[in-house]
Amino acid sequence: MLGGTRLGRSTAAALTALVAAGALAGCGGGDAEAAETLTVYSAQHESLVRTMLEGFTEETGIALEFRDANDAELANQIVQEGEASPADVFLTENSPSIDVLDREGLLAPLDQSTLDQVGAQYRPSSGNWTGFAARSTVLVHNPAQLPQDQLPASILDLANPEWQGRIGIAAGGADFQAIVAGVLALRGEEATRAWLEGLERNANVYPSNSAVMVAADEGEIDAGVMYHYYFYRDRAENGLKSDDAELHFFRNSDPGAFLSISGAGVLASSDQPEQAQRLVAYLTSPPAQQRLAESTALEYAVGNDVPSAEALPPLAELQAPQVDPGSLDQQRVTELMQDVGLL
Repeated sequence: MLGGTRLGRSTAAALTALVAAGALAGCGGGDAEAAETLTVYSAQHESLVRTMLEGFTEETGIALEFRDANDAELANQIVQEGEASPADVFLTENSPSIDVLDREGLLAPLDQSTLDQVGAQYRPSSGNWTGFAARSTVLVHNPAQLPQDQLPASILDLANPEWQGRIGIAAGGADFQAIVAGVLALRGEEATRAWLEGLERNANVYPSNSAVMVAADEGEIDAGVMYHYYFYRDRAENGLKSDDAELHFFRNSDPGAFLSISGAGVLASSDQPEQAQRLVAYLTSPPAQQRLAESTALEYAVGNDVPSAEALPPLAELQAPQVDPGSLDQQRVTELMQDVGLL
């Protein structure tokens, strides 16, 4: 992701096989699909996607090849490739990039049975893609400098003059830009512009979410905007970047409780549409969602009746605002952030 460190991700656009060549022919019960390969353009963490799709080839006989890069890079590439794109499936880290393809008419409708595996709030009303993971917006803060009773009631309060020089954001990252898209969908353009103008005055801009967290932990800033899983991952590993920090969940349907969705869709140009549909169905199935919940990713599972990792506050307690994931306007977000000088 642009807003943080992507562990183990290849920055090259080269295709990488999920399974050894020997798996292409003999697994999955030896059905007619045994020699087939799907090309997956993936912007989610390599380790998470591979973990969730563990067993897919064995079960179906369909091999997978991945092209890994960031959300915007892959979305732009697919738009440029058009109907000639070799991609069969597109997986994103944040949903605005996959919605770009939906608006361009480049995605095929998903099978209803696949959509039904995920709650309606985790997929767009178009039905042309679905969520398969989620991450919550949070405020990371140093309680020695910003105690509980002084926390802002809303993420929009961070535009107020009293926050000048006290907060941090990773403005250039896809994560923060998805959060801005949530604010835009919930509060409209005038309020979003005013909020961004306030952040341009108040915020220290960092290159990544991890850098924001470290700055808060070390007292360089009082607080910073990021996603929840950076904190929980660090605490699960060694806590070196977060041991003096805490998280604040805004809740109350505030824009600061925005839940960003990782999306999965089938390209309308795929020459293997049935196999591609099977992949997305597998990704949202209880076994794959359970593997997400048990992984070290510490992102939220969104499959029906699959609880997320025990370390995380339950999704139902986050009180996230209701936002159609298909309503996030990445292009307008970019324009607004450029207008105010944050990009």
